[in-house]
Amino acid sequence: MSAQPALKMQAWIDGIGFIAPGMPDWAVASAVLRGEQPYVSASSVLPVPTLLPSAERRRASRVIKLSLGLGLEAVAHAGADAGTLATVFSASGADGHNCHALCEQLATDDRQLSPTRFHNSVHNAAAGYWGIATRCMAPCQVVGAFDASLGAGLLDAMAQVACTGESVLLVAYDSEYPQPLFAKRDTPDCAGVALVLSARPGPNAKARIQLHTTRARAATMADPALEQLRQQVPAMRALPFLQRLARGESGSVVLDYLAPQQIELDVTPC
Repeated sequence: MSAQPALKMQAWIDGIGFIAPGMPDWAVASAVLRGEQPYVSASSVLPVPTLLPSAERRRASRVIKLSLGLGLEAVAHAGADAGTLATVFSASGADGHNCHALCEQLATDDRQLSPTRFHNSVHNAAAGYWGIATRCMAPCQVVGAFDASLGAGLLDAMAQVACTGESVLLVAYDSEYPQPLFAKRDTPDCAGVALVLSARPGPNAKARIQLHTTRARAATMADPALEQLRQQVPAMRALPFLQRLARGESGSVVLDYLAPQQIELDVTPC
């Protein structure tokens, strides 16, 4: 009996958003990944979430600013309508600073928690703020799979594209924890990537990707500083794939997922 061929899901990338230490947007990141400028690490620059009402803007945490900035850059890049896109938000954790503050409060005699701190601490807070900012009523998924969160989010988003034929915005992000939590989870800073994925090629398509699983080893970055970023921030497991996109190179790239299962992407620039 012959083996069945592996099932591949495919999508077209219409837009990209990116924020990481030393790379405030996709324009800078793509220049670094093409080798046109050196990578210089610096604190992540988070855009002001101007789409939020003033009261929500004041309460917005670093995670909210990060996820909104990523999503809006990708949507603008794609020329899409943020208010109509289905979304997948993927993160290995929630807001580390809020988690720290809640733990400090619970360690005192006064264990009454701030409602604002609590609702900003939950894993789906970023998705909620996205809905407030864009008034989007389309379906939304929130995914967490620790260090495999990027792969889980990508699988979910591409499955939705394949099943519905509609475009999906994937926002994969992570943020830092203050000490003493940092000693156990050393994510150094805020970072993430967003992709607008479509079922068919459009005028803004950047590349076609086909996804299947493999047990091959994940690709790494030749630059030691970028490789450290890839290893320390789960969302930055996408860096080898993003480098291929930035360089306009076709071919396959393997990304970390749930070992020994990995994700292989076949990239064809448009």
